[in-house]
Amino acid sequence: MSSPLESSMSQPVRVSLYTDGACSGNPGPGGWAWILERGKEETCGSGFERKTTNNRMELQAAVEGLRSLIGPHAVEVVSDSQYLVKGLNEWIDGWKKRGWKRKEGALLNADLWQDLDELRGFHSIHCRWIRGHAAHPQNTRCDRMAVEAITAAL
Repeated sequence: MSSPLESSMSQPVRVSLYTDGACSGNPGPGGWAWILERGKEETCGSGFERKTTNNRMELQAAVEGLRSLIGPHAVEVVSDSQYLVKGLNEWIDGWKKRGWKRKEGALLNADLWQDLDELRGFHSIHCRWIRGHAAHPQNTRCDRMAVEAITAAL
């Protein structure tokens, strides 16, 4: 893994964060991966959980990628997860107002949504959805890295 991308002190640096998660079973073993790009610089990471869900791995990838940044950044998160994209772009403020609850009850993955909300306070974040498994090179790489994280851990 390369070193984290650092921001200049004057204004946030623009970066793209590609994320993906994979899970074999629901719940089951899962992996997550992220790739950060700033111009020609790139850094990436991945990880594993023994018993998890695909949605949780999607969120974990975004959290870990954003945590790797040093200093504030303007981040475009690119994901094939509508759960992540809609959550960050549309739903998170409502969940926060309701004390991290859905209308029907407790919010699943509230811990990771709270982490993402905290990171939103530090970085300027916008999410863009891309179709999964549609030959997008970074999405394909993230998916492969997430699956490899599962395989390596089992």
